[in-house]
Amino acid sequence: MKRIACLLLLCAFSAIVKAQDPHYSQFFASPLTLNPAFTGKFDGNFRVAGNYKNQWPAINKAFQTTSVSADFALLKNRLAFGDTWGLGITALSDKSAGGAVKFNYLSLSTAYHKSIDQDGYQQIGLGFQATYSNMLINTTQLKFEDQLTSIGFTGVTNEVFANSDLKAGYFDVNVGALYTGSTNDYNNFYAGLSIYHINRPQEKFTGANYFIEPRYTVHGGGYFPVSEAATVHVSGLYSSQAGSAEMVAGGALQLKTGEAVNVYVGGWMRMKDAIIPYVGLEFGDFRLGASYDINTSELRTASQSKGGIELSLIYIKKPADGNGLPCPKF
Repeated sequence: MKRIACLLLLCAFSAIVKAQDPHYSQFFASPLTLNPAFTGKFDGNFRVAGNYKNQWPAINKAFQTTSVSADFALLKNRLAFGDTWGLGITALSDKSAGGAVKFNYLSLSTAYHKSIDQDGYQQIGLGFQATYSNMLINTTQLKFEDQLTSIGFTGVTNEVFANSDLKAGYFDVNVGALYTGSTNDYNNFYAGLSIYHINRPQEKFTGANYFIEPRYTVHGGGYFPVSEAATVHVSGLYSSQAGSAEMVAGGALQLKTGEAVNVYVGGWMRMKDAIIPYVGLEFGDFRLGASYDINTSELRTASQSKGGIELSLIYIKKPADGNGLPCPKF
């Protein structure tokens, strides 16, 4: 009976959020799914980022999202001082309903960042991203109301599908803009705007066609040292899509604990939904982050306040000649 109640609540919540894109609580650790203009904007030769989220684990396999991205700078020795041109690729997989519904995305992105001062501390960047997406629904794994009996979902459904797999695919276009600035070599601040699904792609099934609404995101953040061994990082965003919206804000304290070793401790809050404690470890060119959503919304009854665990791993190959210009770190 408990599982049935959780499933019904999940279905009701899914209807409320409509067709919201998969998203990460550690949005700052998945730059190319946040804003195409982040492509190539980092201090290093190339960057690889991996992310995993298991949302609402108390509701068995409700949502599982995995992504990996890689980006690098082009023509570094041929562009004007302070300018950056980046190229990147992203693959993302999103599974829900115990794997019955699967979304897969493959994106190519590029961005150009133009220096607007002589020192290269101030830059404005524009990014573009092209995506191919496909969705697969395995109808044999779906559960319907008419299958529900006194001992669980054991009945025979009245729904009839011509195929056991329903498929749909589309091409998508995303754009973004980003401003970054620094006052010295030890701080950085940024603000950006991104629009995903700017072309409103259409998903088509037999007897059902619908448009994917654009997702608008405004975000910003920065870091600044408070002592020789401590740096404060802050970030936040506001995002809206198809009548749904979220606001996330927070920060972390970076503590230097050894040569090329840093520890991060902090937290973020998704307004009216979850508290998100965060810990991270940076060693050499790697940065590992872990967070956990603790539900504070009405859904906490079904989720048992367990919003879900999230992991991130970023590798940035540092230049051999030392640090370059300050860049957004989250």
